[in-house]
Amino acid sequence: MRFIDEHKGVFEVEPICRVLTEHGAKIAPSTYYAAVTRPPSARTVRDRQLRGEITRVWKENYEVYGADKVWLELNRQGIAVARCTTERLMRELGLHGVRRDRRVRTTVPGKDGRRAADLLNRDFTAPAPNRRWVADFTYVAAWSGIVYVAFVVDIYSRAIVGWSAATHKRAKLVLDALLMALWRRDRDGRAAGSGLVHHSDYAEDGVKPRNHGLAWPAVAC
Repeated sequence: MRFIDEHKGVFEVEPICRVLTEHGAKIAPSTYYAAVTRPPSARTVRDRQLRGEITRVWKENYEVYGADKVWLELNRQGIAVARCTTERLMRELGLHGVRRDRRVRTTVPGKDGRRAADLLNRDFTAPAPNRRWVADFTYVAAWSGIVYVAFVVDIYSRAIVGWSAATHKRAKLVLDALLMALWRRDRDGRAAGSGLVHHSDYAEDGVKPRNHGLAWPAVAC
């Protein structure tokens, strides 16, 4: 029916039906005219109404809802509809929720299996500031994509002394957080000395450094 509707203005109904019949899709002009003049079924009318409501709910929720959440929201608003109907109509409308990507990995073991020695020996305490820092980075799902956030914590005070954010997880992300921590402590007159141990669990290109001995202003990693 849709094919005939789209082309009848150029070829007319009877020739189109004749060609379709010759190619195995038998349809008589009278069948087409009966179909287009027949009142729409109750399901067609209902689907038309639901398409509008589904689109409204989907747009009101920032176009992130999938079939499950749209269905629940419609029923909360007193619009009784089956989940399978919601899913079918959303598929016809080309609507879908935000799809979760594969799990983001922030740590990748080294290919050679070697790790730097644990200088802290799993002892996460410190007798004074700037003696032991621990660092890590994580990620946050944002509208624009995944944002990685690195931070450095002074074990003594549990204060975050340095941080950085980026849309990548390359070495610069974590080095920026470390350099910020060193800069802030130097600015406050509490520069990190040569006895500082920087403990991390970073992974970059298969390399997994764990401890760094630091000396300010020079940094040896």
